[in-house]
This record gives sequence, structure tokens and C-alpha cells, in this order.
Amino acid sequence: MTKKNGTSYSEPRCSFCGKTESKVEHLIAAPGDGVYICDDCVEICRHQLEERVEPVSDSVALLPPEQMKEELDKYIIGQDEAKRVLSVAVYNHYKRVNYNLKNAVKPKKGADDERTISERGTDAEVELNKSNILMFGPSGCGKTLLAQTLSKILKVPFAMVDATTLTEAGYVGEDVENILLRLIKNADYDIASAERGIIYIDEVDKIARKSENVSITRDVSGEGVQQSLLKIIESTVSAIPPNGGRKHPQQEFIHMDTTNILFILGGAFVGLDKIVSDRLGKTKIGFGGAVRSDKKDPDSLLPQVQPQDLIKFGLIPELVGRVPVTVALHDLKSEDLIRVLTEPKNAVVKQYVKLLDLDGVKLEFDAAALSAIADKAISLHTGARGLRTIVENALLDTMYKVPSDKSIKKIIITRGTIENGDPPQVVKEAA
Repeated sequence: MTKKNGTSYSEPRCSFCGKTESKVEHLIAAPGDGVYICDDCVEICRHQLEERVEPVSDSVALLPPEQMKEELDKYIIGQDEAKRVLSVAVYNHYKRVNYNLKNAVKPKKGADDERTISERGTDAEVELNKSNILMFGPSGCGKTLLAQTLSKILKVPFAMVDATTLTEAGYVGEDVENILLRLIKNADYDIASAERGIIYIDEVDKIARKSENVSITRDVSGEGVQQSLLKIIESTVSAIPPNGGRKHPQQEFIHMDTTNILFILGGAFVGLDKIVSDRLGKTKIGFGGAVRSDKKDPDSLLPQVQPQDLIKFGLIPELVGRVPVTVALHDLKSEDLIRVLTEPKNAVVKQYVKLLDLDGVKLEFDAAALSAIADKAISLHTGARGLRTIVENALLDTMYKVPSDKSIKKIIITRGTIENGDPPQVVKEAA
């Protein structure tokens, strides 16, 4: 009871539970007179609201293969067959992921939670296995961009690693399991999201063993890395040091299930076409006849790669068995590179046109200049990867002077600018 000026009045009470102000830690007054709510009731309301919130779905939003290829077409020029194969493979992989997540049996209390989804089984009779992907093709043909764009379309985390930096556990270099840590970091440490991501391992051809014969000595950056990749590529629960580096006793680990992670392996695989050609072209006429080998275009040979060709190249059979989907990419021709320069959303020419437009200058490339850029990239054997460097070098002086010279209104890049370093045509404001 509180008194004021000798007059008594009732102590304020919570309008929900009826507790007086002295019985609770906080009593919040509503606008108006005589309406209050205590901190206990606020907490109860918060819990009730949380229970009403729909849980976030673990499933991946999928596009049908045709629509997925249409999205890829916006960023990658050419490689139509490769985009078809990838669209189907990625669609099937995440359809499997959604299926397994929907039908996974929740472990009982006290059960071993370290088992993978596949090991726990599903309610359905059919179990869908994982199909990882191997891409091979020359440098600059779009392997990395394809993998990155797929993750962007599906809105799943993505991580990329160069296989040449990896070594077998216990040796100087980067442990294979650190690949998973990169994916976790790119997923903002959301493990559930990372477990549905995409990992792209580039330069896989560089870890091929040197011969078909099993090595009797350690090959820690070649066959040893392939052996280390086997476990995480298939399905396992990996223990990952949260800060990377080597494992040691009494260390806390992040546990991550790789069952639903899509692994895409890529590499140039120089010489693989010859292996395929030898296999296809060998014929014998009678006993002890001469061997005949017909030379063919690499673009027609790579789509015919068989597992035995990859094993002969230097991949171990176990790894080949874990990447059943193979995708062959071909060298980009001059007309393809011109389209790469001008058509995609992130086309190099569009980017530089926009950059100069921000300075109030119109930038144009004549048709001969675009052809010269494509031809130069082909001669340097850089593919699409080298286009930006060629354009940057051609525009360096222009981009240096334009911000200071407000009279410049238009720049035209010609063939001479690309091939001979001639100054571009400059149109200035009339005096």
C-alpha cells in the first residue's frame, strides 16, 4: 500500500496475471490509465509468438533444367551441351537433397547423431545416391564461372579451392578438410546452409599421379590428395578445426555432414584427348597387325571420355567412381569471345561503357576492335579469362585522362588501338 498526501490508493497490477508491482521486476504501463503488463507476461507472449513462426525450410528452391540453362545463358556464352548436362545433373542432385531431407528419419533420443542421412535411411524404399561432377576443358572456357553461376541461381553457399595447394594430412600445405571450412565461412557459419552448398575444386588434373602404376613412395600432393578427397566427396561427418590449420588433441571441432554437398571438379586435362584418340583409333588387321591411330579434333574427342581414360590420365579409380557425371567444355572461337565481350549481364564491354558513362563520356568499340580483342585472346591462349586484361590495357591512357578533361564526350576504340596501341578516336565538345 502506497500513500500520497495521506491518501491511500491501490498498488498497480498487471492486467494479464494480476500480480502487483511489488511482486514483479518490471511493470510496463500502456498508453492510457490503469493498463499494465509485467515482464513475466511479456516473456510468455514472446514464447507463444515464436512457436507460431513457421520454421525455415531446409529444402533448396529448384528450377527445372530448361529454366536453369536459360539462367546460365545470361552469364555464359556458348558451351550449350555442357550447360544442358550441368543443368540436369544439378537439378537431380538437389532434387535428391530435398527428397532425403523430407524423408529423413529423425534419430531417437540417445541415438548416434554422427551418422549421415544416407546411413540413417529414409522412409521410402528407394535411396538416391550422390552424383558429383567432373568438368574438363581448356583454360578460360568457363568452368569456374559455370560453377559460381549455378550456386548463385540456386542461392546456396559456394567455395572454390585450387587442388595444387592441397597436400595429404600431416604435410606442409593445406589439409583437404579445410575446403569445408571455406564453405562454412562463406555460409556465415550456418552449418545447415553450408551442408547444402557447392564446392568447386579447380586444377584437379594437376594432382594426377605420374603413371598408371601404383606408387611405392609418398605422393603427398598428387595421389595422396586424391585419396584424402575420397571421404569428403562421398558422404561423411568431418571434424573441422574452427580456425583451420592442423588438428591436435583436446581441440574443439565443427562437425559437418558432406552427404548433400555437391562437389564439382575441374581441370584442363591437357593430353586427355590424345588418350581418347588412342583408344578410339586403335585397330588391328590380323594377328600382329600395325596399330592405326586417326587424329581427331579435341572438341569431338572429349565428350567421348570414359572412366578408363581418366584412370590412364592419372586419376585413381576410386575418385573416378565418385564423379560419375562428366562435362566436356571446348575452346571458345572468335565469334564466341565477341559474344562474351558484349552479351552477358557482366560483359566486359558493358562494364567499361558504364564506367566511362559515370564520367559523362560515351564509349564505343567498333566491330573490327571487338574482332581484334577476340583474336588476341586466342593467340595468347587465355580464352575468355584474358579479355578483361586486353581491354584494360587498351583503355588505360583513356581512363587516366578522361576524368580531368571535361571536354571529352566520346571515345571510339578501333582495331589499331588493340593491335598497335594507337590512341582511340576522341570526340570533344564543340568550342
